[in-house]
Amino acid sequence: MNGSITCVIADDHPAMLTAVADILTTHGMQIVGRARDGQEALAQIESLNPKVALVDIRMPRLSGIDVANRAASAAPETAVIFYTAYGDRALLAEALDAGVRGFVLKEAPLADLVRAVESVAAGDTYVDPVLAGVLASAQMTDRLPALTQREREVLRLLADGLSNDEIGKRLFISPETVRTHVRKAMAKLEADTRTQAVAKALRQSLIA
Repeated sequence: MNGSITCVIADDHPAMLTAVADILTTHGMQIVGRARDGQEALAQIESLNPKVALVDIRMPRLSGIDVANRAASAAPETAVIFYTAYGDRALLAEALDAGVRGFVLKEAPLADLVRAVESVAAGDTYVDPVLAGVLASAQMTDRLPALTQREREVLRLLADGLSNDEIGKRLFISPETVRTHVRKAMAKLEADTRTQAVAKALRQSLIA
């Protein structure tokens, strides 16, 4: 069965790309593409339509979150797994919003990575055991403000120092729409200023 599992791997560390490709190939999977940044990863996912895309979250040009969001519409048949050194609650929540089907920490044994790819390729989901408790708390913590995916994206880019115009271009929306998302997020967070909204969202791990 593994021979029918096609994979695109995206990571900006060459040694990691090689190690992951080697272990998956050893287990009979077909590595149809390797990408060193998010833009390249998205292009390969769109053109190759692999069964699984194994994507690092922090990459140049496009983040893993951006890749997953765009791949969801451009290549809906491809299941995305995040393979990352970062396992905080905000990232996990954003990954779930983006439709990511698997989440594996880089510190996990390589056997877990193989199991994750097999599970996701079979239509299941896979969450690293270390993150299971984080996932449960993320789903059960109703007292935290329920920011939408887009509101979190806007706040995350504000935290990076981008202006409304820059955020609009990055997310393909108008500056006025950006302002609307910021106003709604401020209201939910009970923040008086944009800066306070970003600070609260970071403190409550609603954005990373």
